[in-house]
Amino acid sequence: MVHATKTARAACIAAGLVLVFSAEGRARDVKIDFEDSTPGSPPTGFSTAVTHGGEPGRFVVEEDEGDRVVVQRSADRTNGRFPLCVFDGFSASDVAVSVRVKPISGEVDRAGGLVFRYRDPDDYYLVRANALEGNVVLYKVEQGKRTDLKPIGSGLLTYGQKTDVPSGKWSTLRVEARGNRFSVSFAGKALFEVEDDTFAGAGKVGLWTKADSVTAFDDLAIESLDGKH
Repeated sequence: MVHATKTARAACIAAGLVLVFSAEGRARDVKIDFEDSTPGSPPTGFSTAVTHGGEPGRFVVEEDEGDRVVVQRSADRTNGRFPLCVFDGFSASDVAVSVRVKPISGEVDRAGGLVFRYRDPDDYYLVRANALEGNVVLYKVEQGKRTDLKPIGSGLLTYGQKTDVPSGKWSTLRVEARGNRFSVSFAGKALFEVEDDTFAGAGKVGLWTKADSVTAFDDLAIESLDGKH
């Protein structure tokens, strides 16, 4: 293992990060609990963006039952609006990502998700859980167009998988991407797998909401699987 430089270690502490480095000095595992981030401010080490129009997202650090979490607070009802909060310090192709998510409110949508292999605000993969619809769906967003990816073995009319997504409670959403196959789990239960070849290269990971969704996130965990079999 290669240790981070003094400057890198200081940046990690400031952002509330735990990094594990590969033999080549690249960050392989990242765990972010936001405990050292400042309440009322955006999370350190993240950049915000938005897919389509509408108000930009407002991702702020807040206290939640003694923990510091990130909450997307903008309730702009623009239906096709996807606020993004992307972690700047990591990029990989094969990756396992998980986050605790708590849908709080929203009438158009009440959803939270993870983006991976993120290139820009119009090109990435996305898995999201929706409390109003009661389902988990994996999509590709290509040139700004969102398309759901059908679970392997399902019919053409299948839309992700129905599952209970509770409002006001924490659940863990997880996706594992290896090559063109992606595995999704929610609340500790494996849900489905999809296959897609649209984005094969390395990309960033981050947090996602839709429309007027006010959603909290905590304990973002990222593991690079590049080179692992």
